Amino acid sequence: MRGAIKLFNIMGISVEMHISFLILPFFFWLMYEWKGIFIIFAIFTCVAAHEFSHSIVAKNYGINVDRITLLPIGGVANMRSLPETPTQELFISIAGPLFNIILTVVLFFPLKALLGEYHLFHPDPLTWPGAVAYAYWVNPVLAGFNLIPAFPMDGGRILRALLARKFSYIKATKIAVNLGHGFALLFAFWALSMRPPNFILLFIALFIFVAASQEESIASMKATLGGIRVKEVVNRQFYSLNPDATIGEVLNLILSSHQEDFPVILEDKLIGLLPRDKIIYALHKKQLEKKVSELMIQDFPVLSEDEYLYSAYNKMENSKLKALPVVEEDKILGIITVEDVSRIYSLFSKGEI
Repeated sequence: MRGAIKLFNIMGISVEMHISFLILPFFFWLMYEWKGIFIIFAIFTCVAAHEFSHSIVAKNYGINVDRITLLPIGGVANMRSLPETPTQELFISIAGPLFNIILTVVLFFPLKALLGEYHLFHPDPLTWPGAVAYAYWVNPVLAGFNLIPAFPMDGGRILRALLARKFSYIKATKIAVNLGHGFALLFAFWALSMRPPNFILLFIALFIFVAASQEESIASMKATLGGIRVKEVVNRQFYSLNPDATIGEVLNLILSSHQEDFPVILEDKLIGLLPRDKIIYALHKKQLEKKVSELMIQDFPVLSEDEYLYSAYNKMENSKLKALPVVEEDKILGIITVEDVSRIYSLFSKGEI
């Protein structure tokens, strides 16, 4: 995500903080000094743990999660593909709120004994016992907000998973998206009715509305591309490269053919892939005499003719490549590009629910 600062890696997942998150410690420091910084650190930890709970379950289902981004209004786990079944989505979605609920229960009696009943039930950031209590109650609030049955909250995904057992996936998504839009409008009305208007709540409403709309687009893509196989659209007329070719020769090929990603073949064997970003890099560095073998990548996924186009799209997303070769029995049959996927989606999507 643009504007995000990488903090650390855990279990192969990059934890990032959006620069806008820095607004929180700034204001909390102004209001509560070190107690405010402590509260923000607790919020940071709870949100990160919430997203890690989603990520761990997703990884168990083979879904790649490459990063978690912390925002002022919560966190986002970047899953490179969607769950394959409603059951998977249900367990992935419920994992985050469930973690916060369990943590609330586990800490209740120890904190009650440590802080006393009064401080625990009267959180006050102006005192240290009250600040600890304030940080503690972040967990049930986080769980409750995320369980709202509307996209993009976890509750919307849980609702879709349950509805998908009775309705089609895209119809279940539409219901949850409509609820998301409804909650967004409700929050916006509430924010604007305050005096003065609550612009933070208004921003949350805008985020919910946009994120819900994006979820509908993703579901539509899955429904459309999930019924088309690679062999139906693969481009079998393509150019390949010899590893000894130069970038200058590749540039001439691009200008005459408009192909931008090239399989690299030696003695009828696929040995690499030269993606467009490597070509662009070489052009910017004015390395026209550089050989293909020096820039090609060798670790990349391949497609089979019988897999669905949505699976191909996911592989391109996961590998961050704009094109992948279609291979059967070590023989390359063609290539699929992200532009091919977009074109097919535009042709076959009807927008019907």
